[in-house]
Amino acid sequence: MDTCRFSTPLGEMVAAVDDEGNLKRLSFVAGREHVDPAAPRDNPRCAGVVREVLEYFAGERTSFGLPLDPDGTIFQRDVWRALAEIPFGERRSYSDVAQRVGRPEAVRAVGAANGANPIAIVIPCHRVLGRDGSLTGYGAGLPKKRWLLDFESGLRRLPLSL
Repeated sequence: MDTCRFSTPLGEMVAAVDDEGNLKRLSFVAGREHVDPAAPRDNPRCAGVVREVLEYFAGERTSFGLPLDPDGTIFQRDVWRALAEIPFGERRSYSDVAQRVGRPEAVRAVGAANGANPIAIVIPCHRVLGRDGSLTGYGAGLPKKRWLLDFESGLRRLPLSL
């Protein structure tokens, strides 16, 4: 597994790519305990991840073309695939995602899978809200989630203001 650390407008992120070039993890350094803040800054195996994420923040990218292989249960992976289908600038409720994965009664389990998402931004768990539209948890913190949602809605532009 190759890792790299890079700066984004929302703070430092760490990416992990497997030997086949699949993205395994993408996390804000301050947002998850499992990231390695000592990861190297320059790792050519992570160059595609860094490029696409920085293009996203520059407003030049609304979808990602990275090969993904997050580790998780079959159910978690189903939820993460459903999250990846939420278009840029749109939002869904946990109930919507539960319906999408064919488990309408599993709203809480969808919430748990959403919270366990190991690939921030690319698998857009930030686009999932409470049924009433309320802002719910985000591993990197609710201010970052609010900023991402506003950014995708055209309400925020760089430079950053949290």
